[in-house]
Amino acid sequence: MGEKTRYTDAELEEFRQIINEKLDKAQKDYEMLRNGLTNLDGNDVMDTSPTFKVLEEGAATLSKEESGRLAQRQMKFIQHLQAALVRIENKTYGICRETGKLIPKERLRAVPHATLSIEAKTQQK
Repeated sequence: MGEKTRYTDAELEEFRQIINEKLDKAQKDYEMLRNGLTNLDGNDVMDTSPTFKVLEEGAATLSKEESGRLAQRQMKFIQHLQAALVRIENKTYGICRETGKLIPKERLRAVPHATLSIEAKTQQK
């Protein structure tokens, strides 16, 4: 029997569950970051005395910038997970886009949105 060219439907279903769990958590984290950016949680400087207001506004600006970067990263992660779900539907999930070989299950369990095997990833560097 030759080398496997794709994962079985049962294996793909296992990966779909892993991805959906990570996607749910990522979306909750993104929502939390977004709420922090828009002050929906009510933590602003409106009730702070004027003496500390300038310091707090500076800290709040830095915090919002960092939250914005984190939110962008989280959205990118969500998009990668959604793309992985599309690859599962197309039955192309787990196939390295460089080598065409199957990405090991251990790697996909750790990084379920991976599109490169370790071998291809190290060749890129």
